[in-house]
Amino acid sequence: MRDRRAERFEATQQEILDVAWGLVRADGLAGLSMRELGARVGLRAQSLYVYFPSKHAIYDAMFLEANRELLDRRLSLDLDDDPVIALRQSARQFVDFCTEDLARYQLLFQRTIPGFEPSEESYAVAREVLDGGRRVLAGVGVTESADVDLYTGLISGLVAQQNANEPGGDRWTRQLDRAIDMYLAEVGPRRLTH
Repeated sequence: MRDRRAERFEATQQEILDVAWGLVRADGLAGLSMRELGARVGLRAQSLYVYFPSKHAIYDAMFLEANRELLDRRLSLDLDDDPVIALRQSARQFVDFCTEDLARYQLLFQRTIPGFEPSEESYAVAREVLDGGRRVLAGVGVTESADVDLYTGLISGLVAQQNANEPGGDRWTRQLDRAIDMYLAEVGPRRLTH
């Protein structure tokens, strides 16, 4: 039997999230106003707390939603059998995901909201994404934590430069293959054969 009340509640929650995404894309993450959000969905700001107990709970739901989207993309990626090509594919997908939506990138990968910490449930999905990345790196022989950290810093650095200095462009992200080549020359399979 359908629970229509629960369906309406979930539909309203999703509407609130959809509108919240629109607002943060227009005004920035820190610019999310409960009053404006409520007005856009036809609720008083106080009524939003029926659906989300706090503003940070809205951010948390957005964090979960965005990580699920990234995870779904990762799982749907048909990785090549060649581990180096698979690494390039995975890196390109991640870079594209991070540069196509600045607000989403900031929520997932930067600490732009004072006091916000994702819930364990939301962060569990982020860990799945990270674990998938580690598996791709393991395919090219990279398993040491410091080497994984270096890769993360390298790729996220290109993304950060792109988003900060030329949103929508490719000045830094077009360096991705070159960065991966340099990285693999230092920590990848070629080093392992020496």
